[in-house]
Amino acid sequence: MKIPRRFLPTTALLSAFEAAARTGSFTAAANELDLSQSAVSRQIRALEDQLGVELFVRERQTVRLTHAGEFYAREIGDALRKISTASLNLRANPNGGTLSLAILPTFGTRWLAPRLSRFLEAHPGITINLATRIQSFDFKRESFDAAVHFGNADWPGAESAFLMKERVIPACSPDLARQFGFKTPEDLRAAPLLHLASRPDAWERWFRANGTSDEGVHGMMFDQFATAAQAAMAGLGVALLPIFLMQSELSRGELVPALDRPLESAERYYLMWPLERALYPPLVAFRDWLVREAAGEAT
Repeated sequence: MKIPRRFLPTTALLSAFEAAARTGSFTAAANELDLSQSAVSRQIRALEDQLGVELFVRERQTVRLTHAGEFYAREIGDALRKISTASLNLRANPNGGTLSLAILPTFGTRWLAPRLSRFLEAHPGITINLATRIQSFDFKRESFDAAVHFGNADWPGAESAFLMKERVIPACSPDLARQFGFKTPEDLRAAPLLHLASRPDAWERWFRANGTSDEGVHGMMFDQFATAAQAAMAGLGVALLPIFLMQSELSRGELVPALDRPLESAERYYLMWPLERALYPPLVAFRDWLVREAAGEAT
């Protein structure tokens, strides 16, 4: 479907509007864009005339966004960032493709990063950009091609590929294990328990699965498994940690199971991507490779 010309303003008009909306000043926008204040004012007026909507309220020597302008500024800012990112990616890798991937921090550093060289060797034309994210996000608000997600497969506006299950185990330092002499799940309630902010009910689930009361479970909170694991190794408490991410520490004895009572998490690891990126060649190649890599993972 052909889009009417009036709904496709030039990037010059949009850049002037975005700068003025972001800075709250035509003068500041002019300085940023290396234009005169009157040129920016004319461009924004031309944009308003083209759209048939007033974007700024002009009051003496000041300007402020209208409600319509505030909404338009958010949308245009996102669009211009996507254009800028696409241009930078094309310049960096003109003969291949760029995959922008959001990853969970510990999963990315412990499991994915050591394997990535195999993918890049097999696909030398593809560049991968990685950014860590802890919480779920909206693909419409952030320009990622895909994301590694721990949770459920139902993500609005996205498709998914299953990667792997996960088992967690209560782990601590050898000194803490000797100090408390854990024998039963109930014994763990006497020790400091370390919690992950993104899984606030993980200990409650573990206690329920092991036939123990889940009431009154408190302790230090961490935003990443890596920092929780470091705290556990330092003897600050017992952490519920994914076995497959902590194999090195467990093998070296820096962490030991407080009790050999692993629990399979209800959630799973998935690769998620927005519907409109499903056939993007770098994503297709990465998705196929990642699913194969994860297929034999023992969790």
